[in-house]
Amino acid sequence: MGLSKYKLEELIELVNKTNSEGLYGPADVRGINNMKEMMLTKADLHGRDLSKFQIVRPGCFVFNHRTSRNGSKFSVTYNYDAVPHIFTEDYVVFRIKDNSTNVLLKEWLYMYFCRAEFDRLVITNSWGSSTEFYNWQDLCDLSITLPPIEQQRKYVDVYLALQNNLAAYQSKVDELKLVCDGYLDKLKAENDNLKIGDYIEQCDERNSEGKYDITNLRGVSIEKKFIDTKADMKGVSLSPYIIVRPDYFVFVPVTSRNGEKITLAINDSQDTYIVSSAYTVFKVKDQQKLLPDYLFMFFDRPEFDRYARFNSWGSAREVFTMDDMNDVAIPIPDIKIQQEIVNIHKCYIERQRIAAQLKEQLNRLCPILIKGSLETSN
Repeated sequence: MGLSKYKLEELIELVNKTNSEGLYGPADVRGINNMKEMMLTKADLHGRDLSKFQIVRPGCFVFNHRTSRNGSKFSVTYNYDAVPHIFTEDYVVFRIKDNSTNVLLKEWLYMYFCRAEFDRLVITNSWGSSTEFYNWQDLCDLSITLPPIEQQRKYVDVYLALQNNLAAYQSKVDELKLVCDGYLDKLKAENDNLKIGDYIEQCDERNSEGKYDITNLRGVSIEKKFIDTKADMKGVSLSPYIIVRPDYFVFVPVTSRNGEKITLAINDSQDTYIVSSAYTVFKVKDQQKLLPDYLFMFFDRPEFDRYARFNSWGSAREVFTMDDMNDVAIPIPDIKIQQEIVNIHKCYIERQRIAAQLKEQLNRLCPILIKGSLETSN
């Protein structure tokens, strides 16, 4: 049996079931990331009416029809969990029709959506002025070529086997994260909290001699990582920029309009960076008393983001100053204990990096599996 061609609208249908009975709460709210996975929402749900949110049952697909400012990717996934989740009204929910499940597997369709080729098609065919959309009818109008269901299942089984291996590895990574968090909570319970102002000092060394150039210039993301700058640097002098040496910290004092996070990072590389004078830079005075990596573990916790926002002040803009940073209090145990927890955390970070690479490889495998299923059906 060879290939068959369909309009996608022949195989899928809209699902319109809202959370009107209030069966699902904030813990059930999900969004979609650029890896086409469900994720815990980053939105502020305080005061939101969840009754209008849409229920996405296991096996149903969901997508955000807004495509602008999304990294040239289409946010679409399906509920691969065993329980329902809810999404905001901005999302579109659909499923494969009951009479089409013998023609199209949901996992095969998901692999089809995961291809970069599909993202390009969606972005090219999105429309709008300030905001671009790819709507339900646009998806329905898509022509799709399908191999026989047996051939789909063969390649889906390969994908699911790899996905299960990744899930097993990710669970071990998550366990390490729990160990780190539990260790820090234990230290807080068993030790006095000391103000870090006695252990850190502000650094304001400028690039006045022009030793560092545009290749050394960095910004900082709300994920607490250094990033390549997005600013237009044409004609801008780099001499006023602040030097950030290895193990130095950088943060943005302005905390308003920042996703309830403080923009902060540690230079954990062996390279020296420069950052805008809008940033504040500091370092640990004596690494025999406080390890920079240990300090960053506290900065990297959601509770520190909440602390920084709560202790920010201002009218039009709220700021968290160096004086406020000096007042931050954490447990500072013996340096050997600090090193132990840092070693566990470094293991977690490395495994997290590997897990992210495996996810990318799995997504890159999708077009190969789709192509293989089509070619072997000719």
